[in-house]
Amino acid sequence: MNDDLSWMLDSALEIPGALHAVLISADGLLMARTRDIDKDNADRVAAAMSGVQSLSRSLGFFCDNPTQRWQQTLVEFDGGWVFLISAGDGAYLGVSALPDVDMQDITFRMQQLVGQLGKFLAAPPREDIGARR
Repeated sequence: MNDDLSWMLDSALEIPGALHAVLISADGLLMARTRDIDKDNADRVAAAMSGVQSLSRSLGFFCDNPTQRWQQTLVEFDGGWVFLISAGDGAYLGVSALPDVDMQDITFRMQQLVGQLGKFLAAPPREDIGARR
């Protein structure tokens, strides 16, 4: 796990009421997690969130336009919220929070994180290191 990414995710928890954060790949693999959630639970969350985003993305037609791009999913529980947003190509950021979290603050912080994470997630272009002939 990338310590730089984990440190960045920990900054999401500076918002009062934020509980945990994970960064996942589109195929449900855990890429990074905050220190306060153990790896087994973070892996389980990553797999579930991958399914949630997949289901959410399939609902564009319900807004009368099947070509709309998915932006965010919000799930409410009796005891809190789960926010899930795109973090670039093939990555998603998930944050859980208490019921009284300021939703505007948490979503703004998540957008800031996505901007910062993009620098770490962007893969440098491959150089031609010798094509097979």
